[in-house]
Amino acid sequence: MKATIWHNPKCGTSRNTLAILQERDGVEVEVIEYLKTPPSRAKLAQLYTEAGMAPQKGLRMRGTDATERGLPDADTDTVLDAMVAEPILIERPLVETDKGVRLCRPKETVEEIL
Repeated sequence: MKATIWHNPKCGTSRNTLAILQERDGVEVEVIEYLKTPPSRAKLAQLYTEAGMAPQKGLRMRGTDATERGLPDADTDTVLDAMVAEPILIERPLVETDKGVRLCRPKETVEEIL
């Protein structure tokens, strides 16, 4: 099984989720450091759709100005545009496998798609 993780190596939850993926037999892990290589707007929209969540629920609030900018209450297009322009607004880690997509907070959420 292939697993793609949109990862920030400075984030403990992201590192712990990556460790779960790497320790699992039969999982080929692709690591994308999303701050260096951000997903496209279309990819972000697809990830949130497949995760069954609105992009607003995937906003990183801590350490960002998302609240001050009104992004939690903004429409989907505005949120996606902001995330593409400033990837720090994307909460991490997002993990995609053939079984689906999850925002892996807490890290154990990744088990749902393995």
